[in-house]
Amino acid sequence: MAQITVKINGRSYDVACDDGQEDHVARLGRYVEKKVAELAGQIGQVGDTRLLVMAALMLTDELSEAYGELENIREGSAGMVGQGESAGAEADSAAAETIRDLARRIEGIAEGLERA
Repeated sequence: MAQITVKINGRSYDVACDDGQEDHVARLGRYVEKKVAELAGQIGQVGDTRLLVMAALMLTDELSEAYGELENIREGSAGMVGQGESAGAEADSAAAETIRDLARRIEGIAEGLERA
């Protein structure tokens, strides 16, 4: 198992990840840092824990919106008749699997941060 260091709000966190996932986890860490920096710029430094909780809520909101968009796509695909229906269903399935994979990765990173 690999381990990388992500820097969020001026603090370094050692995070374990699967071998080969270091670049991906580092990218996710930079994304979280961006959200935390946005929040700190808007509301000030209210403490690492509070900023991380707020950033987690923002990221969860983004994920929720993505799920909503996927549901809209599914509903649109369900109404399709004739050609292309199979391709639409395959695209929906692939999109759903991608979102589930992202959710698993986010949960894994959150667990790693809790252990750090």
